[in-house]
Amino acid sequence: MQAWQFSEYGRFEDVLEWVERDDPIAGEGEAVIRTTAASLNFPDLLMCQGKYQVKQPLPAVSGAEGVGIVESIGAGSKFQVGQRVVGFCHGGGTLADKFKVANNNAWALPDHVDDATAAALTVTYGTSYFALMHRAQIQPGETLLVLGGAGGVGLAAIQLGKVFGATVIAAAGSPEKLEICRQQGADHVINYRDEDLVERVKDITDGRFADVIYDPVGGEIFEQTKRCIAWEGRIIIIGFAGGSIPKIECNRMLLKNMSVVGLAWGQYLGRNPALAEKCQAHLYDLLRAGAIKPVIFNTLPFDKVFDGMRMLEERGMYGKIIVER
Repeated sequence: MQAWQFSEYGRFEDVLEWVERDDPIAGEGEAVIRTTAASLNFPDLLMCQGKYQVKQPLPAVSGAEGVGIVESIGAGSKFQVGQRVVGFCHGGGTLADKFKVANNNAWALPDHVDDATAAALTVTYGTSYFALMHRAQIQPGETLLVLGGAGGVGLAAIQLGKVFGATVIAAAGSPEKLEICRQQGADHVINYRDEDLVERVKDITDGRFADVIYDPVGGEIFEQTKRCIAWEGRIIIIGFAGGSIPKIECNRMLLKNMSVVGLAWGQYLGRNPALAEKCQAHLYDLLRAGAIKPVIFNTLPFDKVFDGMRMLEERGMYGKIIVER
């Protein structure tokens, strides 16, 4: 097969190559998937640089999220040859003709979910669902502040926040991105490049601030973020797209009776696969009902992966980028 492979770490344009590579072989409880679509995510950039939390032995293949048809199975696989499935490869592997999944990190696709939607849904909506429902235990009537609101996980958090009955404040860095947030259901929007995030959240909430803060950004903006939390509020740490890992003072946590909670969705696939499967089924139900809908910024052919990676790197995009075979 052929794959987008890197043999050393560096910027994607310097290290990714479309090369011939051995086909994956399905082992116990595994299946090999012939790829039809994949999504691009910020971690794909980090994988190439050797900065992602999970590293595969070099040479490695980028891509964490893919859709396709089961081509072969190992003993004990829950799938059948010919089934259409979506899979998550935590350390990469989906930007290839074929990729391998285990029972815990792949799900059969219902007919009402097309390939591009499935590729755009799994990681972003799985992350936001677990963050809001399982970790933050968000309640109807609470206020949710979503940072990086126009990103893939941000838009998923906005849509799911509305499904769960929250008042949603979305923060983003341009008028165009703020308009996308409004279109996806945000009740209020804040341009954190031009406005004081703390003062705007204070004004919107009549001084009570946000019950739940969804933060995939980190970096310097966290200095403002941590001042936007309400009494008994919860900050959910999703990632660090802002480039640096922030810190918080323990006395601030004590005085606000607040929680700072981490969410690494991929770990649930191994530690609690039944909960992940239940989440996936609920997301498909919400999709069928029209309550959620992934926002796809661009769909590209597989040989235009570099174009998609540049869009991720430049951060001018919103929603998700899909590549199709």
